[in-house]
Amino acid sequence: MKIIADAGRCVGAGQCVLTDPDLFDQSEDDGTVIVLVPEPQGGDAEQNARTAAHICPSQAISLAE
Repeated sequence: MKIIADAGRCVGAGQCVLTDPDLFDQSEDDGTVIVLVPEPQGGDAEQNARTAAHICPSQAISLAE
């Protein structure tokens, strides 16, 4: 799985970071998403990436299998 983040769509809500701060962070400049682990491995990391993509209010996170 690969995490794809569109910073142009991101509104900086931070739901991804709350879901898994090991996978996601936010830019100090504008609060947009930063992917820390583009290709998570393992059950919890992959599930958290799916959750973050699902709950993102701006749909800025997508996953490629």
